[in-house]
Amino acid sequence: MAKKNLPTFQCNSCGYQSPKLLGRCPNCQAWGTFEELAPAPSFSAAGGAYGGIRGGKITRLTEVSRREEPRTPTGLSELDRVLGGGLVAGSVTLIGGEPGIGKSTLLLQVAECLSQGGHNVIYVAGEESLEQIRLRADRLGVKGDFMMTRDTRADHIGSLLDEHKPKLCIVDSIQTVQVSEDGTPGSISQVREATAALTRYAKETGASVVLVGHVTKDGTVAGPKVMEHIVDATVFLESVGQFRLLRSVKNRFGQAGELGVFEMRSEGLVAVENPSAAFLAERPIGAPGSVIAATVDGHRPLLLEVQALASKTPYPNPRRVVVGLDPKRVDVIIAVLEKRFNLTLSGLDIFVNLAGGIRINDPGLDLAVALAIYSAVVSKAVPEKVAVFGEVGLAGEVRTVQQAIRRAEEAIRAGYDQLLCPAGVQGSMFAVRDIQSAMTSLWSIRS
Repeated sequence: MAKKNLPTFQCNSCGYQSPKLLGRCPNCQAWGTFEELAPAPSFSAAGGAYGGIRGGKITRLTEVSRREEPRTPTGLSELDRVLGGGLVAGSVTLIGGEPGIGKSTLLLQVAECLSQGGHNVIYVAGEESLEQIRLRADRLGVKGDFMMTRDTRADHIGSLLDEHKPKLCIVDSIQTVQVSEDGTPGSISQVREATAALTRYAKETGASVVLVGHVTKDGTVAGPKVMEHIVDATVFLESVGQFRLLRSVKNRFGQAGELGVFEMRSEGLVAVENPSAAFLAERPIGAPGSVIAATVDGHRPLLLEVQALASKTPYPNPRRVVVGLDPKRVDVIIAVLEKRFNLTLSGLDIFVNLAGGIRINDPGLDLAVALAIYSAVVSKAVPEKVAVFGEVGLAGEVRTVQQAIRRAEEAIRAGYDQLLCPAGVQGSMFAVRDIQSAMTSLWSIRS
């Protein structure tokens, strides 16, 4: 007797599947996110395990030609950096971000750059009217002339790709694309099938497709997790003060973890060529508790300011407030300073901040945090042109970190020629082995 297909329910937040409808997802703890999936088709068992169907064509690895994927520059240097050099023909890129952060603005600028370069561009407007897009284009000073449509049916979009052969197709957003008339746009099955269909059309026509995706409360792309597995690249746009950071979390044609920095202005998103100088523009000079750290976000070296403040506490238990850093690592550094350096911190409130609003979890910031706290406690400013990096161990030793050479090169390029770093990193700098030697070397440097 053939086994009957049972209904399957899937969480539209994380993709967790269950044989029954649940009110709360046991994986991501989200409420009311389960929807029923269409049952998988059943196949006859006749003809053996494969139902009598013969296998497809086999190609050996040595017979596959080596072909470099052609790339098309977007006209925005920071976006090209994140994508690995530009848009790849036939690729599908998913971009996520909070509402109003600038996703549509960024893609409108890309559409203008490509259209002015003589390429065909199709903009699929699923959430805004064409008049709204025209108003935004006038506000941003967009002069390029590209094609637009409000038709969000997946098969019609595929027909447009086949007919006009565009270099780029922007779908804003994937949650508005409909595959079948009896389905609701934005549901699990519709989003999954729409992503698969547009990916297939992109591979067949050679058009680069960019999908805009909604995000959930925790910042992840809304919809089934399989959507992120289907696409070739996934990037996120996030806000840090006046800046917008574009991060790649997946890239089949480049290096994942790349970071692009933009600044939101009246003319749109403008690439920031020197993020280190931008983040350090308002750094106070000669203030105790301020230390410049050479860090790495993804694969990009940055210079950031670590700030610390120590004040006498009126409470029985002193406060430890950390912004932008890992609070547990800061607690470890405070314990090391008390134990290994005989620094009394039990009666002080300690506040540690990574200036600029950016959040980084990098062990290489340990040494900067330790020096900033000590500088704040003793009210002694750090010399101006000094940058530091290194991981602090429980014995008070300073350990080496990844991409040390790139950190040092970024510090020297920015004008911080006095560098405190772990021993073993080559260059004209101060090599330190523990916190004691780091403090001795630091205040022996002349500003």
